[in-house]
Amino acid sequence: MGVKLICKNQRAGYDYFLEEKYECGVALLGTEVKSLRLGKGIINEAYVAIDSHGEVWLQNATIPHYEFGNIHNHPETRKRKLLLKRDEIKQIEKKMATKGYTIIPLALYFKDSLVKCEIALAKGKKLFDKRDTAAKKDVERKLRQGQFE
Repeated sequence: MGVKLICKNQRAGYDYFLEEKYECGVALLGTEVKSLRLGKGIINEAYVAIDSHGEVWLQNATIPHYEFGNIHNHPETRKRKLLLKRDEIKQIEKKMATKGYTIIPLALYFKDSLVKCEIALAKGKKLFDKRDTAAKKDVERKLRQGQFE
């Protein structure tokens, strides 16, 4: 098969310094998968949390109702369990406790007919960091276009 992108968090690289990336599975209901197959899903405002039991949850991600579903359609913004190995969860928890990181989702995609979520350990950028990043991108773009010679 291959990889089919469903949705991507466009502002993640602008708002955060992305340190480590992880790929994890997502526990979904049937109507959620059908809705994602239609390419619907929003993770721009979503975040990832680890509860006291050591389980990882994707919260505030929106998967719209399946249009051909019935009265048993899923709630749009319910929390969804992310499937990671225990060692990875402990490693993430340790880094979050010591350095003040957060976990954000970067993308939702199909990989061999399974829904996967790419998450990243990230540290928030300050306003001056965002301006520096924007200025560097402008210079790189102008260099590629040949305006600085």
